Order: sequence, then structure tokens, then C-alpha cells
Amino acid sequence: MEGTQTAAGAAFPRVRMRRLRASGTMRRMVRETRLSPDRLVLPLFAIEGRDARVPIDALPGQARMSPDLLAATARRVFAAGVPAVLLFGVTDRKDAAASAAYDASGVVQTAVAAIKDAVPEMVVVTDVCLCAYTDHGHCGVLVDGHVHNDMSLELLARTAASHAEAGADVVAPSDMMDGRVGAIREALDAEGHEGTSILAYSAKYASAFYGPFREAAGSAPGFGDRRGYQMDPANGREAVRETLLDVAEGADMVMVKPAAAYLDVIAGVRAATDLPLAAYHVSGEYSMIKAAAERGWLDERTAAMEVLTGIARAGADLLITYYAEDAARWIAEEDA
Repeated sequence: MEGTQTAAGAAFPRVRMRRLRASGTMRRMVRETRLSPDRLVLPLFAIEGRDARVPIDALPGQARMSPDLLAATARRVFAAGVPAVLLFGVTDRKDAAASAAYDASGVVQTAVAAIKDAVPEMVVVTDVCLCAYTDHGHCGVLVDGHVHNDMSLELLARTAASHAEAGADVVAPSDMMDGRVGAIREALDAEGHEGTSILAYSAKYASAFYGPFREAAGSAPGFGDRRGYQMDPANGREAVRETLLDVAEGADMVMVKPAAAYLDVIAGVRAATDLPLAAYHVSGEYSMIKAAAERGWLDERTAAMEVLTGIARAGADLLITYYAEDAARWIAEEDA
């Protein structure tokens, strides 16, 4: 209407942005992005044995655990409000064919069964990759010293199907082989696991922030690197293309990894698809906050929540983070 001044066109002193920041109550009322424990996923590392817990030096507060302790942890974090865990296997049983990855009695398969038995309502997501199970540390089958994409698909599909058979609700291929989502979907359906979801690591970058994780999982490559199949950190548009290819192959959810250094990628993927979008706040991103907090350089709780809020603000629906249990508690305390 002629003569009506919109908020966008108004200026100081009529508009004072500080009015809506004047009190904690007011700030909560107009907050645009709200974190919920329902959005959190806690990564866990499974090892063989019983009553076994091995702290991870590079991931303060985290540990590799045997299935019985993982089940107890799942029960505790579920009670705290965290609805899902993401399982990684750690084993000394390594060979060229990654046979321990798809062994029905393997470490992940055993852990899945233990957690589902202890907390049936817990959503159990399993990482599907071969790097922790190959004697060379790469994410697929080697031929003449190079990862052979197509030969790797069968083993990845077998691994995913074995996880589903153990009771996994969601399988999450992280290998970045072309075509693996379609191969896994076909294998799951063929073995009667039509209800098992696929969370695709669609935009997984060849990042420097994975160091603590590789120590935790014993999955560092024995030679070379993974830049041939993981994404170049300089590329953003490629992430959208990767994601849409996974969507076309049958992914139920997609992921960007890492998260904090890739907020623009999260936003770009969010704009490209309506599928649920996860973002992985990875080991190095977590450990940086831990290290700075230990030195008194920042407040851990405030910094962690600010980073997680930023990831959600960029468009992520699910936040995979080692801070999941702490964040659930902090959110509950803020809401009390």
C-alpha cells in the first residue's frame, strides 16, 4: 500500500534491533534455529571381547568398547534423549578382501545385535566401508595398487546386507565408490530388507579433519591417500551432483562430511533435495574444541553448542557428533 513503510525499509531510530535481544526470555522467543536431542546421532566404536573399554587419546571422552559396554552406553544415551547411534567397527582381522566386514559374527554385527537387544527403540546406524577391514587401509578392492570401483561394490553390498540381517535400522555407505547406493539397495531388497534405510555419505571430502578418527578406527591407508575417491575440499557444486546421484540410486537420507568447515555445502545440498540431510561434525572438529577448552582458551559448552547450532542453521536435519550426549543434556538444562 502506498505510504506504508515495511520493516525492511525502516531504519534507525524507528528500528532498534536490540529490542528483541534485551532479555534471555525474549531471545528464546525469537530464536530461529532450535536444537533438539531428536536431531542428534552419537558415533560409537565397536571392538571384540567383553567388558572391554579402550580410551581414545585423540578423542577425549570417547572410547572403543565391546558390545556389552556399547549396549550399556546406548541405554544411557537413549535415556538422555539421543535417539540414534552410528557404529564403526575396529578389528585386527584384516585381509585384502575385507572379509571381517561382512562376517555374520563380526564386530559390528555383534554390536548391532547387543544394542538392539538392550534398547529396541534405539535407531542403529552402521557405517558401511572396507577401510577398517582391509590390510591396506583403503575403502575398496585393490587392483594393481589402485582401488577398483566396480569390484568393490559387491563387498560393500554384502557388508550392508550383513548389518541389516544383524538388526541395523540404517546402513550408511561411506566409501564414496560410484554406484554403491544402488548396489546396496538392490542387495538389501533381494535379501528381504526392504525396510532398511540407506543414509549415503553423499558429499564426503578428503579432509584433514579425520586424523583422530583414523587413530580410533585403525583405518589410515597403508600407502597413498583417498583423494582419488573422496571429494576435493575446493569443490562445492560437485557435492550437489554427488548427492543427486545418490538420491537417484535410492538413498533415503544424505550426508555432508565434515560439517563445520562445509556449511556452504550443507546449505547447497539442502537447497537441492528435500531428503533428510545429515551432517557429520567429525573427529578433528570435535577434538579442536576439546583441546582449546582444556587450555582454557574457550568455553567448551558454549563453543560446542554454537558450532552445532551453526550446522543446523545451514540446513542439516541430523547432527552426527561426539558431543551428542553432552548436547542432549545441555539442551535439557536450557529448557528446564
